[in-house]
Amino acid sequence: MADELFLLPDIGNFENVSIIEVHVKPGDTLKTEAPLLTLESDKATMDIPAPYDCRVKELKIAVGDKVSQGAPLAVLERLGAASSRPVAAAATPPPATKPAAVPPPAPAAPAPPPATLPRGAQTVDTNSARAHASPSVRRFARELGVDLGLVYGRGPKGRILKDDVKAFTKAMLSGGKLRGGGFDLPAQPPIDFSKFGPVESKPLPRLKRLSGQALHRSWITVPHVTQFDEADITDLEEFRHSKLKEAECKGVKLTLVSFLLKAVVAALEKYPVFCASLSPDGEALIHKKYFHIGVAVNTDQGLVVPVIRDVDQKGLFEIAREIQAASDKVRSGKFAPADIQGGCFTVSSLGGVGGGYFTPIINQPEVAILGVSRAVKRPVFRDDAFVPRLVLPFALSYDHRVIDGVAGAQFTQYLSTVLSDIRQILL
Repeated sequence: MADELFLLPDIGNFENVSIIEVHVKPGDTLKTEAPLLTLESDKATMDIPAPYDCRVKELKIAVGDKVSQGAPLAVLERLGAASSRPVAAAATPPPATKPAAVPPPAPAAPAPPPATLPRGAQTVDTNSARAHASPSVRRFARELGVDLGLVYGRGPKGRILKDDVKAFTKAMLSGGKLRGGGFDLPAQPPIDFSKFGPVESKPLPRLKRLSGQALHRSWITVPHVTQFDEADITDLEEFRHSKLKEAECKGVKLTLVSFLLKAVVAALEKYPVFCASLSPDGEALIHKKYFHIGVAVNTDQGLVVPVIRDVDQKGLFEIAREIQAASDKVRSGKFAPADIQGGCFTVSSLGGVGGGYFTPIINQPEVAILGVSRAVKRPVFRDDAFVPRLVLPFALSYDHRVIDGVAGAQFTQYLSTVLSDIRQILL
């Protein structure tokens, strides 16, 4: 059969759509409707199927290319008599005699519905419908009975890949806690808000979509407990202010966060369970012998947590310089994956914004995170009199599978002691 150039058919009002998967290679034979490739627009993913039974002779595209309607995709060799064009029936002479009428066969009785839905069908009414995955990955997940709403995507733009589905399945078969749909929730029905007034739809920044996935995963898989406490940092602030001029001469901005990181390391050394991570199978606790602390930084695109390494081995000025450099890097969008990996504990400070206590979400695979609010002047009863003191509110969220309430309270009390008298670090 002759070779034919297959062009991208009409895919709606989309142009320059990215190719995210190519399912075939030259030499492959395909049945009609078998997927050739998968496209991804800002709103959806779609498979482009083979138009007829064919053999792939040549590919004109690759993963990452952007295509529009009419773009050449592949050279195909048509196989068999199948054709994508309608063929007129050949004329036949009328019969000499009219045959006896034959009653049409009775239609087959419809098969009774199954007593229970197949497991794969259970994913239809869950968060699977909103998961970011290609049609081929959705089919693969349905075959395995996996709810894509519970799978963490590691592909571009947070897309779920086949390897992610395989890893999720393996984790569940190894004793994962999500087995049986324990977190299946009714899907949020779509609402036409324009019925109530003017609306405007804006795409969520890519960084927020990715961090949102991680936060959602942490919130539904980790039993969070939050311990609230506060510290009198009046003396610490006096000491910090006494070092501001020296810090300025060194070209650094000495903020409270630098002191927080040193105090956190002192608490982690005393209570090492907070500097650990659960093994993937949940059977062991991995204790880290290093102190890499993440610092949450707000950017225009969302929250990023660069990691300051070996905080225990650095002085306050060096820590302040690295925090400043890391913040500048993530805000400019020039950070590398290595800059946000390897942390063992995270500090999230809203001191520059304000507000009281808040409940931070654990940055998995860490087991705890410290949320710090703005310090406030408050009358404190000392030596039989009320005196003005600067009080710092903070909150510790921890993984209750690893850390119990007593350890959580001990950690926050010790941290409060260190922040109230920074000389405790020297002991």
